[in-house]
Amino acid sequence: MKTNSENILGKAPVTQLLRNFAVPSIIAMLVSALYNIVDQFFIGQSIGTLGNAATNIVFPLSTSCVALALLFGIGGASTFNLAMGAKEEKTAAYYIGNAATLLFTSGVVLWMLVWAFNVPLLRFFGSPEEVLAYARPYSFLTAMGFPFVIFATGGGHLVRADGSPKYTMLFNLAGAIINTILDPILIFGFHMGMEGAAIATVTGQVVSAYLAFRYLRNYKSVKIQRIHLLPKWNYVKRIIMLGASPFFNQIAIMIVQIVMNNLLSYYGALSIYGESIPLACSGIIAKVNMIYFSIVIGISQGLQPIVSFNYGARNYDRVKEAYKLALKWGFIISVISFVIFQTIPRQIVGLFGSGSELYYEFGVSYFRIFLFFTFTNFVQAIASNFFTAIGKPMKGILLSLTRQILFFLPFAVILPMYFGINGVMYAGPIADFMAAVTGILLSIQEVRRMNTLVSQYE
Repeated sequence: MKTNSENILGKAPVTQLLRNFAVPSIIAMLVSALYNIVDQFFIGQSIGTLGNAATNIVFPLSTSCVALALLFGIGGASTFNLAMGAKEEKTAAYYIGNAATLLFTSGVVLWMLVWAFNVPLLRFFGSPEEVLAYARPYSFLTAMGFPFVIFATGGGHLVRADGSPKYTMLFNLAGAIINTILDPILIFGFHMGMEGAAIATVTGQVVSAYLAFRYLRNYKSVKIQRIHLLPKWNYVKRIIMLGASPFFNQIAIMIVQIVMNNLLSYYGALSIYGESIPLACSGIIAKVNMIYFSIVIGISQGLQPIVSFNYGARNYDRVKEAYKLALKWGFIISVISFVIFQTIPRQIVGLFGSGSELYYEFGVSYFRIFLFFTFTNFVQAIASNFFTAIGKPMKGILLSLTRQILFFLPFAVILPMYFGINGVMYAGPIADFMAAVTGILLSIQEVRRMNTLVSQYE
């Protein structure tokens, strides 16, 4: 077993570590985003506006899967790395085993809930009747893959915590490739429409989950035995505490998605665009924005094992160095994304099928207004995961809730009363700016606290 002085997380150059952990994490996140984007692309080409609207209606279910994967995946990875940094190897094995069990069982529970309440859920998510016919079979079939996608996504964090970020990238890539190959075959070759897209997605998820399971059976840092898989409340509680920040962030995103769908449907019906166009366009833009956030979140995930281990080992200078470097990379990516979103929005919307001129008009406006403060969005994503990684979940939860719940929702509800459907779009940049300011202030406070700790241990 490696000691703190031998572990690469405690001695290798921070720039090298962040690059080695972040790049595979970014690729893994991009691959995960491809599941939704590929389906959106082929469904848009084959079915059109109603198909795009249906994938947007179902999207909160995908977000709930990510929420559970992050709750137990990041929670398990953070507790594991903190325990390893503090030389508590026996305890660390229980965190990985308990997390793996929680990932799969939570997926089974979610699958059963969706099957039991399929149509009521879709209506609650804001589905108009004309969209429901497409959303229902797609959600019913994709729910079968929930245990596997949650296990694969969350398991990726557990694998990364063991120092194998490239393997996480590989098993996510394998699933995405299978999904991409099967989508056109089932949708166009076998004329299966939404059902074909769902089957392709689930098949890829099963393969990814199997590869993640194979790795966990041969974990490098600690030996995972059956006893480690049995949930114990003291370990489960700690996992949930450190996974709560990204979990609540995703739950907040899901709540916003549901509210947005209902607002866009309601105010769209009162505008020249109708119900379906705003739903379809917002769904496309949400999926495209996932590409940007996949990169930023990949950086924050690559940061997690570095800061968790070094914080546990009281190497505070290395913690600060890694955090500042992650913020720098996040800023560069955010500026590039801002330029793309502002300059070629019509071309991006056009990739996901054709539509009327009103369809393109709304899509372009939504891109440029809703994503105006993209260049600041890296702060909240990286900062919230940073606080979770150093064992301060309450600050992470606060940051997770600021953008979506505390700032966005009130403006999204109030502004449309005065500006119609455009008010929904204006709420986005206002919330982004306020969340970024909050993240900067909390980060400055934490860096100053670590400076004090450094002087105490010198």
